[in-house]
Amino acid sequence: MVDVPTLVEQAREGRPRAVARLISLVEGASPQLREVMAALAPLAGNAYVVGLTGSPGVGKSTSTSALVSAYRRAGKRVGVLAVDPSSPFSGGALLGDRIRMSDHASDPGVYIRSMATRGHLGGLAWSAPQAIRVLDASGFDVILVETVGVGQSEVEIAAQADTSVVLLAPGMGDGIQAAKAGILEIGDVYVVNKADRDGADATARELNHMLGLGESRGPGDWRPPIVKTVAARGEGIDEVVEALEKHRAWMEEHGVLTARRTTRAAHEVETIAVTALRERIADLHGDRRLDTLAERIVAGRLDPYAAADELVAGLTSGG
Repeated sequence: MVDVPTLVEQAREGRPRAVARLISLVEGASPQLREVMAALAPLAGNAYVVGLTGSPGVGKSTSTSALVSAYRRAGKRVGVLAVDPSSPFSGGALLGDRIRMSDHASDPGVYIRSMATRGHLGGLAWSAPQAIRVLDASGFDVILVETVGVGQSEVEIAAQADTSVVLLAPGMGDGIQAAKAGILEIGDVYVVNKADRDGADATARELNHMLGLGESRGPGDWRPPIVKTVAARGEGIDEVVEALEKHRAWMEEHGVLTARRTTRAAHEVETIAVTALRERIADLHGDRRLDTLAERIVAGRLDPYAAADELVAGLTSGG
């Protein structure tokens, strides 16, 4: 058994091994997870969570690394959750070494953790919300969450971040990809990376045009800016940070930040509850109650929805 209060205290002191141990307890769904979350709850709520997503090859890891450098120059402690595809053999993160971020490995003000999606849709690991809370409670000022890559089912980052950054690059058909994936609705800041390539200006113009189509923003509403960068050389990164800070200030002024965090917490509670219910249903396989309901459906005495209602009522009542 882990001494959770001591571990939390050590994480607050900035000890990376303690932070790593807490996140491992989260990822492993430890029996002590409830104790960990109870200890962290009053300590969290101060970090600024920035999500970064985009198609594979747009330079997400390079951009994340450049943002880490920018925030460190500003004296902020930075936590990074890099969510990677799962290995089909070990279940671990395939890109776990995060070579592009190795420059920050020896910086005590930076903590980088790769997390495997473990088959979870949405581009985020199922345990990401709890891992974010660990970093938040550990005193990190900014938490950067980099997702696997954007696709039809990978817009979940918007539900986990205070501000969502969508990265695109010229010559990759990202305009079509953006429209198809629905990420035009989730981006708060858009970054056209690799802006030294031909077509960068055209990509920015196309994106600006697409953002304007069907726009229903009123006076005072946030209009996502488009920033051009060459992350590999650090160009344009200060402008990205400026855009992020402007968005954060706008959210605080309009009460959006609290609303987003409340929605995030509600989604987390729902996920935990549904997971617990699913586990209890899984335990019923071979249970006579489930067989009885199935027999009544086959006999035409019960429909599947009514049977499901009976099952849920029995489970939630402790029956």
